[in-house]
Amino acid sequence: MAFTTKGMATRQRLLEGASTYLRSTDPGNATLDDIRAATRTSKSQIFHYFPGGKEELFLEVARLEAARVIDDQQPYLGELDSWAAWDRWRRAVLARYKAQGPNCPLAALMNQVGSVPGAAEVSTTLIRQWQDHVRVGIETMQANGSVSAELDARRTSAAIIAGIQGGVSVLQVTGRTDHLEAILALLITHLRESSPA
Repeated sequence: MAFTTKGMATRQRLLEGASTYLRSTDPGNATLDDIRAATRTSKSQIFHYFPGGKEELFLEVARLEAARVIDDQQPYLGELDSWAAWDRWRRAVLARYKAQGPNCPLAALMNQVGSVPGAAEVSTTLIRQWQDHVRVGIETMQANGSVSAELDARRTSAAIIAGIQGGVSVLQVTGRTDHLEAILALLITHLRESSPA
């Protein structure tokens, strides 16, 4: 459905408002009436901009949250060209998840819309983009001689993202970032130790 410029702005306002509300509560318990009240809109407006109702709205919020995962790490994620830069990125990742705590809005939203068409694409796109940024960082470090050229950048970047996701999963259970901190430190040390110098 095509919207006017004003319509697109209204849709975006609804989306941002729903995202803010869902970050503060368990999306599994949220109703459209809750979102209507939080965004000060009518139910007819919600269905006008999100004809699929709650599932469509939640899927769009999940897309927004996925983009936030990357955005929250910038500009550091796009500037992995020195060990100081890698440390800045590591601290940004930890700060994001410490602020978020055990409640992951993206994970909760994906649980709600897991069977909806497009849901798998949200997670797949996020992982691919995140891994690509890290891979480019490793390749940049290889080009400047800080990391061994023999290191498989694609495989190592996949391990880093998998490690972060594992640490986040433990955070959701324990409420602590210890495991996330440990795996990031270990993986970046692995990169450092591969240095040819």
